[in-house]
Amino acid sequence: MSEEQAKGKKKMSRVDQAAILLMSLGEADAAQILKHMGPKEVQRVGAQMAKLSNVTQDMVEEVTSEFLEAVGGQTGLGIGADDYIRKMLTQALGEDKASSLIDRILIGGNTTGLDTLKWMESRAVADMIRYEHPQIQAIVISYLDPDQSAEILANFDEKVRLDIVMRVAALETVQPQALQELNAILEKQFSGGASGQTSKIGGVKRAADIMNFMESSIEGPLMDSIKEVDNDLGTAIEDLMFVFDNLKDVDDRGIQALLREVSSDNLILALKGSDEELKEKIFKNMSKRAAELLRDDLEAKGPVKVSEVETSQKEILTIARRMADAGEISLGGSGEAML
Repeated sequence: MSEEQAKGKKKMSRVDQAAILLMSLGEADAAQILKHMGPKEVQRVGAQMAKLSNVTQDMVEEVTSEFLEAVGGQTGLGIGADDYIRKMLTQALGEDKASSLIDRILIGGNTTGLDTLKWMESRAVADMIRYEHPQIQAIVISYLDPDQSAEILANFDEKVRLDIVMRVAALETVQPQALQELNAILEKQFSGGASGQTSKIGGVKRAADIMNFMESSIEGPLMDSIKEVDNDLGTAIEDLMFVFDNLKDVDDRGIQALLREVSSDNLILALKGSDEELKEKIFKNMSKRAAELLRDDLEAKGPVKVSEVETSQKEILTIARRMADAGEISLGGSGEAML
């Protein structure tokens, strides 16, 4: 391949590479690998496998070559295996997404009834816990990944959502016996072992993580309700949420990658509600000509509705979180631990 062709070729994402590698291995070997992955990872890689088309021999060779290069000179056998596994999975999935999978592999935790819920549709989980005690609902919501928890909460009415999020924010730890009892209830329907260990669960940060994934039409009224009940708590949650202004903490390479995925119309609307620091961050990561055009468009746009600005900002944040999940960018600021 010529240098010019190489420059023009679109670089594959980590998820693309994983999907191609798994498909090239064959069903049996791919299945063995997928068994060690968590539900979100399986869903993401599986969805990408289903989308793959026109995979050339060159692409397969490139992925295989990069994989062999990455593991060349390293081993999962003997001294340093744990460190190798942690580095490999963190690089592939990102620190936060990889953490639960790393713990499951290195610590050897079994799949519990709560873990099984991660594989279920959000509506099904909502129906399952709908008539449970609110504290049980809060434990389940705290335990699951924030994006799934947000989808589950969308299936409840406003009053129930408020109660659950307030309880999530108040949670810190759950006694092992209580967690075992909850697992036992769930495992009447699902197979799996019960864990005797517990960890920090819930808290204000967890509530903020869940709120981050809610649609604006749900998040806004819910935050207002939380502040009506406990203004300090609402402010604390708000401070920990990853908001549009936190994009100032994303490195320049990440901003450039994000801008390639965002439409001009959305960017113009979103920046209408931003301060000068963030605007300058965006401008400096564009070509001089593109930055000049964006400045002109912003000035020409005139007044816009706050709701339109918020919607555009949410859409861009959704793209940013998706790219962070795929390991394409790293989010900084208050919301860094979210992804």
